[in-house]
Amino acid sequence: MAASYIVYGSPGSGSVPMEAALTLIGQPYEIIGETALREVAQNPEVFAVNPLGQVPALVVPIGEIMTESRDPGLACRPLPRGTIGPTYVTQEATGLSCWMTYVSAEIYGLAWVRGDPMRIVSDERQSAVVLQRIADRRAHCWHLMDEQVEPAKFLLGDELSVLDLYVATVSRWTPRRRRFYREAPKMAEAVRRVDAEPRLAKLWNTRFPFIQGWDD
Repeated sequence: MAASYIVYGSPGSGSVPMEAALTLIGQPYEIIGETALREVAQNPEVFAVNPLGQVPALVVPIGEIMTESRDPGLACRPLPRGTIGPTYVTQEATGLSCWMTYVSAEIYGLAWVRGDPMRIVSDERQSAVVLQRIADRRAHCWHLMDEQVEPAKFLLGDELSVLDLYVATVSRWTPRRRRFYREAPKMAEAVRRVDAEPRLAKLWNTRFPFIQGWDD
């Protein structure tokens, strides 16, 4: 069967949750950019769909290009004052959308700087400081999220959602899982269930392998 979707990404990158979601719903897809992430940024095919040269990007069967997607099918509880995000949400907002946006903006968004600190500093001696502060910022964001979510089997309840796939992937980036488990103990078990999901075993093995020391 011909691929219905085209995913622009690379192993271990933000395209992995997208690939995992397509795997779970049984949709065939083609991957463009199966190289190191730094090389993806030089791939003219990536720039053709995203002028920023960033992945992931998804081309759906009708030809629409998506760099971020949300599922309006889940309900979102209003957020009280003092919590992450808006002090109120409309009925149309969803828990999935709220937390996907949070992880994307506050945690994932730091990847552009972390990939090359010299993008924002002029002295290479500052790079190590930038990297450490990014790690600390991400850890703090995980902690704040963990204080507000109430996971069941998975992060939003008993059904696996794309948020679980997203967090399971991004939490493997710096500062990596050991610190994630410490900062976000409530989310830890749900994320481990995603790691162990048998339907994703082949994908994890090929796109983000659990090699020795991966969760340090």
